[in-house]
Amino acid sequence: MAGSSEKIIELKNITKIYEEGGDPAVSDFNLYVRKGEFVTFLGPSGCGKTTTLRMIGGFELPTEGEILLNGKNISNLPPYKRPINTVFQRYALFPHMNIYENIAFGLRQKKLPGDVISKKVKHVLELVDLEGFEGRSVHTLSGGQQQRVAIARALVNEPEILLLDEPLGALDLKMRKEMQLELKEMHERLGITFIYVTHDQEEALTMSDIIVVMSDGRIQQIGTPEDIYNEPKNVFVADFIGDSNLFNGIMTDHLKARFCGGDFDCVDDVEKGTYITAVVRPEDVIITKPEEGTVKGEVTSVIFKGIHYEITVLSGKNEVVIQSVTSPKVGETVGLKVDPDNIHIMVTGNVTNYFMADIRPDFKLTYNGTLLDTSVRKIIPGSSRLPDGTLVDSVGDVIDPKRTRIMVEIHPQDIRMTDQIEEGLVDGHISHLVYKGDHYSYVVHSELGQDFIVADEYLWNMGDHVGLIMPIDKMSFSLKK
Repeated sequence: MAGSSEKIIELKNITKIYEEGGDPAVSDFNLYVRKGEFVTFLGPSGCGKTTTLRMIGGFELPTEGEILLNGKNISNLPPYKRPINTVFQRYALFPHMNIYENIAFGLRQKKLPGDVISKKVKHVLELVDLEGFEGRSVHTLSGGQQQRVAIARALVNEPEILLLDEPLGALDLKMRKEMQLELKEMHERLGITFIYVTHDQEEALTMSDIIVVMSDGRIQQIGTPEDIYNEPKNVFVADFIGDSNLFNGIMTDHLKARFCGGDFDCVDDVEKGTYITAVVRPEDVIITKPEEGTVKGEVTSVIFKGIHYEITVLSGKNEVVIQSVTSPKVGETVGLKVDPDNIHIMVTGNVTNYFMADIRPDFKLTYNGTLLDTSVRKIIPGSSRLPDGTLVDSVGDVIDPKRTRIMVEIHPQDIRMTDQIEEGLVDGHISHLVYKGDHYSYVVHSELGQDFIVADEYLWNMGDHVGLIMPIDKMSFSLKK
């Protein structure tokens, strides 16, 4: 259910620092939650979502800022004085107590009469569909049933807000999907406020009224599941929520963007000459005959995923991931196009060039047939070679050169253009230029079918054939399996 317009909890300029002089776990966090909403904090491990939840519950105190409940400051109030209950990932059930006593524990602490306790326990057991389980031992229950007991124990205290800290993390995939739907239905029946923490995008998209995407202790975007998925505010959100193809590009005309080696119509009205990141979801890429596509490429991988095929196409050096109910054959040349409505254009502050490097059997890196003066071991912290020559990462997973590639990043100002073509790591022709006040910004369409953005103080001409010199010490690398 959607929440009312009335705010129940507000976090104002919340910062949490655990060690003096250390980096904040949560920084300048501002959010309000309406009564009855299902709000999810979503982000990778270490992003600050659980810390924020614990501050709302009173288990942690903010270093700075205020937490307001119904307009009153509760920042320093202990957990037992807040009308808020928490369901933890591991449930924290008492193994020596039966189901009835686990649920009744908080009520007994409040010294309520036995008949009142019995009535309340019976009511919440009905809510979580566990009638008749009162005398059962915790050990006889499945993971999903234990999770419902933990929720019942929290609900029996009639909290205004229920906090759920990755409560489905200990369940298997099938049970997790079932419990997602049960939790959503339970929230709709109860009408109380749920604040949920997860790193699972599907959970967040399935259950939430509002999603708060977090990274490095900061809010990246707040919105409905539809907004977060269809209109990501930045590259982090686009990359983290669902699957996305991200391409660097430039606006070449009104409602026209150049990326992935082709000129695409779009619906975002961005000024000509603006550098952009184009976001295209895999399900929105259309496979066509080669001559009918905006760009074309070779199919390098086809994987059956149950409800669709996941297809990888290499267009020049651009890797495009596609989800389709039909599949081409590996090695086949196909065309690719995208409807204008399905291209989301983001204006980027810091323009960066990305390209994929290959890994040789000896774990050296190459690009365009040229050896890069580095190796996988330097790029992946904690990686090591086993006696048989196998390379493993820090947790012991094998790094297969045939199935692993390296994403290389280099900024436009770190690339130098030269008319000595053979000196460049790659060469191409200048397809676009814009004067930026103190330098020219160029788009070079390489012979590999990829566009590179280059900043140069000297004027070159449209169509000039140039080599691109890219120093290894200016590159940064990341693993892509």
